[in-house]
Amino acid sequence: MRIVVQRTKYARCVIDGECVGSIERGILALIGINTGDDINVIDNMLKKMSTLRIFEDENDKMNLSVRDINGGILLIPNFTIYADARKGTRPSFAMGAKPEEAKEIFEKMVKRAKETLDIKVESGVFQADMKIELLNDGPVTILLDSDKTF
Repeated sequence: MRIVVQRTKYARCVIDGECVGSIERGILALIGINTGDDINVIDNMLKKMSTLRIFEDENDKMNLSVRDINGGILLIPNFTIYADARKGTRPSFAMGAKPEEAKEIFEKMVKRAKETLDIKVESGVFQADMKIELLNDGPVTILLDSDKTF
């Protein structure tokens, strides 16, 4: 699993003109699912993301997590995170999980996040044409990769 974490002042997901998920200050997480990602990967990635100290404290030091600031997380499925653009000019999307597997894992991740994180969790919709609006704060953007993180 790969997650692009963006610290935001706000973020929202719109589908067909309707907002389906939004947060104020917090994290927009673009989620790429790989074959074999399971509940252990989900739990490890949620823990890592929710405890990352990427928000400033009273001394302007990045010492606070999204939990510490009582922020929110907006989870967005994004298969393009596993794109391979090393050859030619057209990315290959052969890496990553197949849509059926990825959808199941993403939905488990959203459910698990809502059950365990004790903060606001919103999400986009798998395989929908989503429009994502955010105000990137900093900007602070971090890549988490379960193959390299744990």
